[in-house]
Amino acid sequence: MAQIAPHVGIDCSQDRLDVHIYPLSIEFSVTNDAAGWFELERRLAEASANIVGLEASGGCERDVCRFLLDHEFSVRRLNAYRVRMLAKAGGHLAKNDRIDAAVIARFVATIPTHPLVRLKHLDRLVELVRARSRLIDERTKLTNQQRQHEDALLRRMDKSRAIRLKAYILVLDRHIADVVEAQSDLKAKKEILRSMKGIGPVSAHALLALLPELGQLTAKQIAALVGVAPFDDDSGKRRGVRSIQGGRTELRNILYMAALTAARHNPVLKAFYDRLRAAGKEAKVALIAVVRKMITILNALVRDGVNWQSAAA
Repeated sequence: MAQIAPHVGIDCSQDRLDVHIYPLSIEFSVTNDAAGWFELERRLAEASANIVGLEASGGCERDVCRFLLDHEFSVRRLNAYRVRMLAKAGGHLAKNDRIDAAVIARFVATIPTHPLVRLKHLDRLVELVRARSRLIDERTKLTNQQRQHEDALLRRMDKSRAIRLKAYILVLDRHIADVVEAQSDLKAKKEILRSMKGIGPVSAHALLALLPELGQLTAKQIAALVGVAPFDDDSGKRRGVRSIQGGRTELRNILYMAALTAARHNPVLKAFYDRLRAAGKEAKVALIAVVRKMITILNALVRDGVNWQSAAA
């Protein structure tokens, strides 16, 4: 019987890394700092383990991921929900850091996953784009909260904070634009993306930061990566409603807003949207279809290095 290569699961917290090596049942913990990472590297080398899985954990996994990639480990950053579903399917209802590390190790050993590729030139842009998204979420929360307050002082305080956040967002927008302009490859890609009516600076910057695979995958692959590829829900003679799931939610939400503009002002995409609505599709379903069409077109434009007008000609 073929021997299973060692696979590593790491459960990350701010101060500690809990590690499990499957199927060797080796368990240990190290600190989540430079000293701990070098100890982790030594222990993994002793076990001849190269494939490492970590859950996306709000950023505390970022630095150890970079360390492992720089030291030529094959790293998989996993969706926590999928890992938890595997645990439940196996009857593992208890949850703690040690158990989570074991489940993560089993996940990367049994479920096909894609290696994480670090593009160092995008690190700064990704950080800025995600910081902007957090500010947008915070401002939206404050605006909604302001409407609920009856006390005039609380409403004024929320309004003042929302105005300050808006100013921060504008500063970030200018800074992000400067970062993109400073890199010729990003600048060239941005010009291609902006050539499509409906793609503004915000969505262009998000695509550059959060979808570096753009132009390198097939249409189906890029749609699935964004999370706008419909999945079947059939059983026997029953034909269920197709729905989307998974993908990069943060990017999809930004592109959904871009699709609202494109469905009104881009002649090609407006005709596509109107045709779907005339066929009886709900507005949100039609808009997701617009997002899918946008992303597949943009994928082809970036792949071929042409802009929208050149492609149309």
